[in-house]
Formats: sequence, structure tokens, C-alpha cells
Amino acid sequence: MKRAIFPGSFDPITLGHVDIISRSLPLFDELVIAIGVNTTKKYMFSLAQRQDFIKKTFQNEPKIRVETYEGLTVDFCKKIDANFIVRGLRNPADFEFEKTITQVNRRLSNIETVFLLTSAETAFISSSIVREVMHFGGDYSSMVPAPVKL
Repeated sequence: MKRAIFPGSFDPITLGHVDIISRSLPLFDELVIAIGVNTTKKYMFSLAQRQDFIKKTFQNEPKIRVETYEGLTVDFCKKIDANFIVRGLRNPADFEFEKTITQVNRRLSNIETVFLLTSAETAFISSSIVREVMHFGGDYSSMVPAPVKL
């Protein structure tokens, strides 16, 4: 079975995430959306809310499961027998950042990283931008899936 993870904090999940997830589904038998837990980070949404947003967004997709993890992403991959990490790239800065992480992960494991370029329609969206728009009461509805629209 080809199992991949798509790791992130998903605070909140955006249409950019949805784009990458949807486009990666044909490549794998199972995709685990892996919500990383960092106890030192302050989140806008609780872990339970983030899980709920993702589960509702993909409720009709049997190839997706949602898990949480702490620690190194490659250790989580080993734990659930995933051989691939999916990452989305919006711009050259994302590539440089992700390249370094991928090189470290390759040193630590045999897990392969698969990069997908975001679509032009969603390349400008990030969770931090969505949080900023939400914080100031702006209309964020075109940047998130329906379950996130509060």
C-alpha cells in the first residue's frame, strides 16, 4: 500500500491545502492528514476544531484519514508505515524552506517527499493570512472550505 502523509498545523485548513490534498489523492492508496502538535505554539483553533474542519471537509473521501502527532514527522511516518510526505509549494521561498527539511528527513529516513505546486487560484492563500483576515473581521470565505466558515 502506498501511504503518504500531508503534515501541517492546519490552523485553519485552507483551500490551498484542499487543492494539494485533492490532487495528491490519485497518487496514493491512503493519505493521512497529519496535524502536528507543537505545545509551544499558540493556535487560533483548538486541535479538536482543526480535526473537525478536516474531517467534515473530506467526509466523503475514503482514502483520507486524520491523525495527530508530536515530534519528528519522519518518526510519525515510520510509526504508521508511510513512505511518502506530500508538501505544497506556493513560491520559491517555500521551495527553499521545504528543500532543507526534505534533506534532513532524507538523512534521518528513507521517506520520500513529493512536492506539488499549488494552483494559481490558491497560491496566495496561507493559514496565517486567513487568520489575519479573520482577526480583523474581513471576508475569508473564499479562502477556506465550508466547514471553516464560522
